[in-house]
Amino acid sequence: MIAAAAFSLNPAADAQAMLAFDFMRNAFIAGSCIALASGLVGYFVVLRNQVFTTDALGHVAFTGGLGGLLIGVDLLAGLFASCVAVALLMGSLGGRGRGRDVAIGTVFAWVLGVGVLFLSLYTSAAGTNNSVVGISVLFGSIFGLQATQTLVAAVAGLAASGALLVVARPLLFVSLDPDVAVSRGVPVRLVAAVFMILVAITVAEAVQAVGALLVLGLMVTPAAIAQSLTSRPYLALAMSAAIATSAVWVGLTLAFWFPYPASFFITSIAFLGYLATRVAAFGSRS
Repeated sequence: MIAAAAFSLNPAADAQAMLAFDFMRNAFIAGSCIALASGLVGYFVVLRNQVFTTDALGHVAFTGGLGGLLIGVDLLAGLFASCVAVALLMGSLGGRGRGRDVAIGTVFAWVLGVGVLFLSLYTSAAGTNNSVVGISVLFGSIFGLQATQTLVAAVAGLAASGALLVVARPLLFVSLDPDVAVSRGVPVRLVAAVFMILVAITVAEAVQAVGALLVLGLMVTPAAIAQSLTSRPYLALAMSAAIATSAVWVGLTLAFWFPYPASFFITSIAFLGYLATRVAAFGSRS
């Protein structure tokens, strides 16, 4: 994004100049809600060792979005519908460990093949913006969000965050000791299914911020940082959300003033934070 005004080193004036534009306000509203959900849901993704699931769903979002456009469905509808459907399918095919990874890998390979087909069909169809849409789904287009898209992202992000907090306690129990949870009468399958739906919704909306290929940077990295800083679950949950939100805010600000993609800044900030925690951990053991 090319800066629309001169950088003055006056935080108040710079913020006022930046937020004077509709596209920046939309980006901050949508980005904040997306980051909140990504941090909260991402904490349990890392805790449950389902990082591969998130990566696979990022590619599903790409395939589903383009597939929706091919049949005349809105891009967002294709993103959400495909992610939720495939998330439930992956959850039903395998449990924890090797069986789950085999199931996800099987679905993942098929989805990539379908995605290649959809990309070929869509880019060869009539229209001048086809390739632009494909790139935006792959790498994010948070500065291009319209008012309706911003509203959808905000509602979806807040709804996913609220739902995650509602199921956080049983989900934590199931994640840490599923056998004891079953003996205590916790509906393990239902909790797991609800969580998979929340992962799917969060991935679908996060694609708008950082794109299908970089979604791990927003969902997994902040959670990994938080879990390396504290072993207290609820504190780590809050820290993960705060780190993800901070990365989005700083990334959007840098992308406004400097001519580089917002997704690059957001994922780079998260990665640098993770790298700093690893260096600090290594230093403390030396």
